[in-house]
Amino acid sequence: MTMPDIAIRVRNIGKRYRLGENLRYRTLRESWQSSFGRRNRGPKGEVLWALREISFEVKQGDIIGVIGRNGAGKSTLLKLLSRITRPTTGLVDIYGRVGSLLEVGTGFHPELSGRENIFLNGAILGMTRREVQTKFDEIVSFAEIEKFLDTPVKRYSSGMYVRLAFAVAAHLDPEILLVDEVLAVGDAQFQKKCLGKMEEASKDGRTILFVSHNMGVISQLCSTCMWLDKGEIKDIGRTHSVINSYMLNGKSELSPEITFADDPTKIVQLKRMALLDEDGNVAQKFDCDSPININFDIQVRRKLPGLYGYIGIYKPDGTEVLVSDSFDASTVNPLDNLPLGTNTFSVTLPPRTLGHGDYRIHFSMASQSAENFHVDIPGVVCGFSLDDFSSKRGNERGGFFSTLLPWRYVEN
Repeated sequence: MTMPDIAIRVRNIGKRYRLGENLRYRTLRESWQSSFGRRNRGPKGEVLWALREISFEVKQGDIIGVIGRNGAGKSTLLKLLSRITRPTTGLVDIYGRVGSLLEVGTGFHPELSGRENIFLNGAILGMTRREVQTKFDEIVSFAEIEKFLDTPVKRYSSGMYVRLAFAVAAHLDPEILLVDEVLAVGDAQFQKKCLGKMEEASKDGRTILFVSHNMGVISQLCSTCMWLDKGEIKDIGRTHSVINSYMLNGKSELSPEITFADDPTKIVQLKRMALLDEDGNVAQKFDCDSPININFDIQVRRKLPGLYGYIGIYKPDGTEVLVSDSFDASTVNPLDNLPLGTNTFSVTLPPRTLGHGDYRIHFSMASQSAENFHVDIPGVVCGFSLDDFSSKRGNERGGFFSTLLPWRYVEN
């Protein structure tokens, strides 16, 4: 039975993988041997449930944010909805044509040109050549790849790849658009264009599922949010409420100091972060007139060119207040190609920067030269609070910032 106001209906889906299992396609001989019980029966790998008993519905025209730490099952969910892989258990009902932007390169043939891949993707979506042609110029203009339109996409940079992939996914009139964190590969101006396009698409009645680690963007774009944790839905509801729960993650408050166990699978890893006062002591409560020193240790197991770090400071409702990355203060990126071992850094938030209230610190590292772009995303790691004791309005002062602006009389 169709449900005209429902775009996506997910019922008790689960996705199971067997660790160590060879996922390549088998030869005809291997398939024949398997059928007759002649396959080598080595020890079974450990079973991993990437998703388990997931159920939800999405109405047409909704924009749903999907958040959670790495390995929570976010990308697996989008692959199931895109029909890239099948669920082990449960059912997925999709009411409408789906356009998806998942991993860089998904849906493109590397040997074909940008022009040819636009028509190929249109055909995959069930569109005629004439229908694609009506959107062609708009796609090329949005992606800004006019000079490389007839170049094989295998020669594109990751940024060009993403620009074209998003332009194709958003402009070929899908009723449902699935977008993964891959947008982070693009520059700030292009990300702004993409967000504007998604808002426009939603107003036109299209449905969007948007996976991101950027709580500010999720808060801005999505009215509803789903938090996945270890393959299960931890919370789903109004965006600000879910983001606040995610940031606190069951704690009454966030600590001013955190350490992480060794993870040899990460070539670069955040090992420790601590918030220090001007005397070098770990602290959680600060005065607006005092600096906050954000100290952190990075463990490098293999030198990585192009590594950069990102710090986002958020209000508890997910509002992004301040962003800094390792390029901010200089054209030289201090995280680029770090030596092996432990490297310590400090970022200072000057006095009279933020207004009074509670804040969360989000941390991540990435590199264009890394295999999966994202190197380490521990997410929200620390929290602190600020009080304004010295200004006239003090803690009654509104706004995000506590900067005291001089007023002076100008004689005519």
